[in-house]
Amino acid sequence: MPTLTTDDGVDLYYEEAGSGTPLLFVHEFAGDSRSWEPQMRFFARRYRCVAYNARGYPPSAVPTDPKAYSQDRATDDIAAVIRGLGLGRAHVVGLSMGAFAALHLGLRYPELALSLIAAGVGYGAPADKRAQFQAEVDASAARLRAEGMERFATIYAHGPTRLIYEEKDPRGFREFEAQMAEHSTEGSALTLLGCQRERPSLFDLEAGFRKMEVPTLVIAGDEDDPTLEASIYLKRTISTSALLVMPKCGHTMNLEDPDAFNRAVLDFITHVDAGTWRPRIPASISGGIIAQR
Repeated sequence: MPTLTTDDGVDLYYEEAGSGTPLLFVHEFAGDSRSWEPQMRFFARRYRCVAYNARGYPPSAVPTDPKAYSQDRATDDIAAVIRGLGLGRAHVVGLSMGAFAALHLGLRYPELALSLIAAGVGYGAPADKRAQFQAEVDASAARLRAEGMERFATIYAHGPTRLIYEEKDPRGFREFEAQMAEHSTEGSALTLLGCQRERPSLFDLEAGFRKMEVPTLVIAGDEDDPTLEASIYLKRTISTSALLVMPKCGHTMNLEDPDAFNRAVLDFITHVDAGTWRPRIPASISGGIIAQR
């Protein structure tokens, strides 16, 4: 079983396929490395693809110290994978929790990223939603510990932003739900409380995003309401970013519509690799509506 060890001694399980320019996938809270199978199969034909399980997600180690789980640690783990596997610089694709970590990688370790793809990012980011988000995280962690992962997975998988997935692809949704049910109860609870509850709001990181030069693609599902405001904010704040809104998609768009997701990511990283991805033209944000001021 392939593993690598982080600088704080946590073993991370990873899978690898293909060769070429590195493409690293970072999963969401409800997923793991298996959640990227449609992407691993597609991109491994021309890229060196790596997907890993975050700490707390077996067969990666499950630290019992709550201090082992944080936004900074999740970001450091991406860096550990890139360095540990000798990837040099990689295109980093993150979904939800993984997208938060990918964006933080761009802020803290831009030298490790060829590009960033941040999909389904923004839960709890707006100021008026932060208290609600933290309260829901607290309630979810308590329920998870009380009822166990198998029961909790059924509840969590049927959240409002995932119902469209079940409607479109019942078979795929059942697989997603079953895989989540196999996760560690305590590892997931500690991830909720340490990494998700305490992560800084994206809106508090504006100064850093305005300086960030890593090419960035932000992807949102149009039925993933908690991410839409943050996705527009990121487009307006990161000068090297583009925004894609996928129609009739919720929070798990890489599984709901893998063909459209893969093609969009492929087009983006092809531009980056060709050196044709450029920052936004300053005059396009001059404030004019019909003509430039």
